[in-house]
Formats: sequence, structure tokens, C-alpha cells
Amino acid sequence: MILFVSTIAAVLMALGVFAIRMKASKKPATVKKIILPPFFMSTGALMYVFEPFRLSGTEIIEAILLGMFFSIFLIMTSRFEIKDEQIYIKRSKAFVFVLLGLIVVRTLLKFILSSSIDVGEIGGMFFLIAFSMIVPWRVAMYYQYKKLERNLNKPHEPIAL
Repeated sequence: MILFVSTIAAVLMALGVFAIRMKASKKPATVKKIILPPFFMSTGALMYVFEPFRLSGTEIIEAILLGMFFSIFLIMTSRFEIKDEQIYIKRSKAFVFVLLGLIVVRTLLKFILSSSIDVGEIGGMFFLIAFSMIVPWRVAMYYQYKKLERNLNKPHEPIAL
């Protein structure tokens, strides 16, 4: 029952991420909007204070590597564009498929791992996977944003006729 409820919660959260992403693409991006989500999410690491959520060294390495691997797909589908002298995140149809793919993989992994790993440890692993996915993605977004911002703020040289 817990696996079913947590899977439904994950799907709802993914839909929320998609809705937020679509809404965000209508407003200019800022450094604050890029870097704050990982900081807010980091409070979830307090779960590791409690024994059932603690991971072994191997589980930590596996979760971090898997999260970093998944971040590649998010990085590839996140681009910025300049409109009206402001920087916006570009809408990507591929992002929806990447997000859905991540949900499917996450759900399959949860059902496979639930037979051999405790539910608390699975929760701890999936938090670490998500965090390890979001941090590299947001760092890449930050660098992309800063690069565009530098180009936007460069003084334009007059064109000689």
C-alpha cells in the first residue's frame, strides 16, 4: 500500500514540476529562481537523522551516480533564450518526455528494489537520486544563464557604414 501511495505522490509531484516549468517559461528567468530550488530541497536531508532512512556507502554512491546520469537528460532539454532584452527558459517538448521517462524508471526501480530494500532506505535513496539530479541540472542552467547574461550586457558596438 505504501508503494502505491508513494508512486501516486511521485506522479503528482512530477505533474507539479511540469506545470511550474510551463508557468516559469512565461516569466523572465533569474539567478535566484535557478539556484534556490536545490537549497529548499536540501532540507529533506534531515530525514537521514532517523535510522530507517540511512544509507550504506554503496547505496549513497549508487544513488548519486544514478542522479547525475539522469541530470544529463534534464540538462539537454533546458535552454534559455533572449526575448525583449530579458532571458527566458525555452519551452521544450522533450522535457515532458524526459520527465515522464524518469517517472517510469523511478517507479520500476521502486517496485524492483522494494523486495530487497527497506521502504525507508528506498525513500532515502530516491531523495538522494533526486537531489543528485537537480544540483548538476541547476548548476548547468546557472552557467547557461550567466553566459547569456554576459552577452546581453555587452555594449553593442556601432555599425560602421
